[in-house]
Amino acid sequence: MATMSMNKAIHGAVRRDLRRFLEATASFSDGDTKRAAALGCAWDNFDTQLTHHHEGEHEIAWPAMLALGITQAQLDGFDAEHDTMSQALGKARLAMAAFRRSGAKADADAVHTAVSDLQSVTETHLGHEEDAVEQLMLDKADDPIIKDMGRKFSKVSPAVGGVFFNWVRDGATADELAAIERDIPKPVLAIIGGVFGRSYRKNIAPVWA
Repeated sequence: MATMSMNKAIHGAVRRDLRRFLEATASFSDGDTKRAAALGCAWDNFDTQLTHHHEGEHEIAWPAMLALGITQAQLDGFDAEHDTMSQALGKARLAMAAFRRSGAKADADAVHTAVSDLQSVTETHLGHEEDAVEQLMLDKADDPIIKDMGRKFSKVSPAVGGVFFNWVRDGATADELAAIERDIPKPVLAIIGGVFGRSYRKNIAPVWA
């Protein structure tokens, strides 16, 4: 049995990228425009993945959680936290846009501050969400409601899926990989990531190598 849900494995990828951006901007050398552009490319992926995750939760996961016993008040609280995260994400997005243009240490510092704020509110939300739904998702992993939720989340283009699975597995722990592979067999992951996730392997993974 997997020791965590796919949802928590995705949270692990969000947490890793936030740490990576903080480490990269803290050690950034003034004027390294090539590194700034690479970090900007990695940011575009992170921004997209986090935004899609939250949109998918609201549209797909929350109705499933409601059907399994999570209260509407809890879900409303999660959405309010999503709004707070969206505001912090927007500020970090603007800071990153200036930084990737300039390659200046001062702008890297501004990104660091904005991402630190984003990390704080994100960690608060992820903790609240995991406290409320993680054990439920594990206990109900074979429930038709959870299975249907998974099918709905999987309805994306191969290109989107390939990048997503390469991102979520990049630097994942053994428990996170087990959670992913519980739902998606390794051969399927190899095909999706190998054929359709080339852009992540080429443009983003090297940023964190």
